Amino acid sequence: MSKILFVEDNEKIIMGIEFLFQQEGFSFAIVRKKKEALVELEKDTFDLAILDISLPDGSGLDLCKAIKEQYKLPVIFLTAREEESDVVEGFDLGAEDYIIKPFRNRELVSRIKAVLRRNGKDIQELVCREVRIDLVSGKVYREKQEVTLTKLEYKILVNLFRNKKRLITREEILNDIWDIAGNFVNDNTLTVYIKRIREKIGDTDGKIIQTVRGLGYRVGEEECD
Repeated sequence: MSKILFVEDNEKIIMGIEFLFQQEGFSFAIVRKKKEALVELEKDTFDLAILDISLPDGSGLDLCKAIKEQYKLPVIFLTAREEESDVVEGFDLGAEDYIIKPFRNRELVSRIKAVLRRNGKDIQELVCREVRIDLVSGKVYREKQEVTLTKLEYKILVNLFRNKKRLITREEILNDIWDIAGNFVNDNTLTVYIKRIREKIGDTDGKIIQTVRGLGYRVGEEECD
């Protein structure tokens, strides 16, 4: 499951993109400002950034430059700015694509997938030890046996596997599952979810999903090499 950072301040576009990306199975984060995008990039791992040029606190062109220099991510511009100078500058900064609003949903998805494929970011599965997550089918296997997870358990496991060897705080996990839960998931409930996931994937020794006491969880350092 590829993870996309979407930077846009138009609420109508945001609502449409949220629905579209959920339908396509993309994992994503949406922010409205340049500053918020840089914060998100520091705390999470992404496969692609989609940027508007006109942002409330700066230019998406400047943001693209920072992303290319610091994070080496592919970038798509999605903007109403259609002047030739903007298009040329966008590509000169290293953008992979430049899409002018208004856009067609299916075309946007097709161009996103093309960029991900070209950059080797279109990940089909995540593996650690004997546990494999098939991101295409949304199924989890332990060795060759399918493991049945709830929607929340699956989302938590994918988040942890996508960020192998990086500490994921409890707060980050809770924020990530908020939309699916539809209501408040407290800290104690998260502990129960982690326990159930470990039991289901056979991680009774806690070597795959490691607890970092007082902070959160990390998928094992040496276990997933």
